Amino acid sequence: MSTFRIEGGYKLQGEVHAQGAKNEALQILCAVLLTPERVVISNIPDIIDVNKLIELLGKLGVKIEHLEPNKMSFQADELDLDYLISDDFKEGGKSLRGSIMMVGPLLARFGKGYIPKPGGDKIGRRRLDTHFEGFIKLGAKFRYNKEEYFYGVEADKLIGTDMLLEEASVTGTANILMASVLAEGITTIYNAACEPYIQQLCKMLISMGAKISGVGSNLLVIEGVSALKGCEHRMLPDMIEVGSWIGLAAMTQSEVTIKNVGWEHLGIIPNTFRRLGITLEKRGDDIYIPAHENGYEIQSFIDGSILTIADAPWPGLTPDLLSVILVVATQAKGEVLIHQKMFESRLFFVDKLIDMGAKIILCDPHRAVVIGHDFKSKLKATKMSSPDIRAGISLLIAALSAQGTSVIQNIDQIDRGYERIDERLRALGAKIERIED
Repeated sequence: MSTFRIEGGYKLQGEVHAQGAKNEALQILCAVLLTPERVVISNIPDIIDVNKLIELLGKLGVKIEHLEPNKMSFQADELDLDYLISDDFKEGGKSLRGSIMMVGPLLARFGKGYIPKPGGDKIGRRRLDTHFEGFIKLGAKFRYNKEEYFYGVEADKLIGTDMLLEEASVTGTANILMASVLAEGITTIYNAACEPYIQQLCKMLISMGAKISGVGSNLLVIEGVSALKGCEHRMLPDMIEVGSWIGLAAMTQSEVTIKNVGWEHLGIIPNTFRRLGITLEKRGDDIYIPAHENGYEIQSFIDGSILTIADAPWPGLTPDLLSVILVVATQAKGEVLIHQKMFESRLFFVDKLIDMGAKIILCDPHRAVVIGHDFKSKLKATKMSSPDIRAGISLLIAALSAQGTSVIQNIDQIDRGYERIDERLRALGAKIERIED
């Protein structure tokens, strides 16, 4: 398995372009299954998780054409549905959590969808109940093979209905939405997720002929249609990667410009970093981060109490950035409480930061107090392993700011969500080497 060797302590400088949004890509790519017509998608991130899903679609029979870098066409007019019950699909599907979103489109168009229990990051319990309860309410029959951990839903036809989701699940909302666009009648989804990824999926489906209202709210109303057509769609810049670059620039006291970030889709991410004392400027659709030569100071609440940064459904802060924010806080002036509400294992990477000299108190699986060094004491280089995508990039940021040479193992986890991260860092002046085993 590949590793990164990072010589830390160097300041970076230059421009970087944000990649396409990983979490949007996993939904948009599954939506091509809803039509037999050609769908062209651009700004596709070239990362492991997305490439695995594209490979699965190809094995299912989707015709895939590479048009130019990060732009591809898909046509699902001759699918091999028997592939869904093959051993190859059972093995390939379980290695990627995004494969769950193939079920909704397949159920809507062909009356059946199957999936092995999907994998992904080991960051805590990630239930699939929302997905399948939504399909059942639309009229599907559910079955589960406990021996093979294999899920299935089948229906002669789907009938629109009213539903209140137990949780505002992004992937659950996407899956149910894709199933309901071809259902008979009207479906209402209340407590729907309304992240930009869902808004983008709605935009794509509407361009394909779907009838959806309430886009951007937590109440979606879908009037089913008999068929969908092809379309062209461009994905948003990845807000998680944008936040990662902000954190990296501040932590390494570097002057960096992030190009074409999609400001209107970033929500409270810029202001969250500002609350850590980080200066960032809006320059057109770019973000400019100056070199923080004098560091950055964490704000407190109005009453003087310690700042708390917590994740929440959109338009709250995405949980995918809390790991980055936690690392950046280790060199701030002041203290902050990081509250990771959604996943009970995501903060367990802090022991590696403590080994590097960070002052962190892990209160419980969901909360950690960070006491910043104010750059008076650098983190120490070390050897570590990446446990998941977001912890991986956070450890990489820590290594780039540390004194000495660090080694990060299991970097496939980072490659799952970040496109050519080592090449792009070297272009900014980072001393990072990929070592292939």
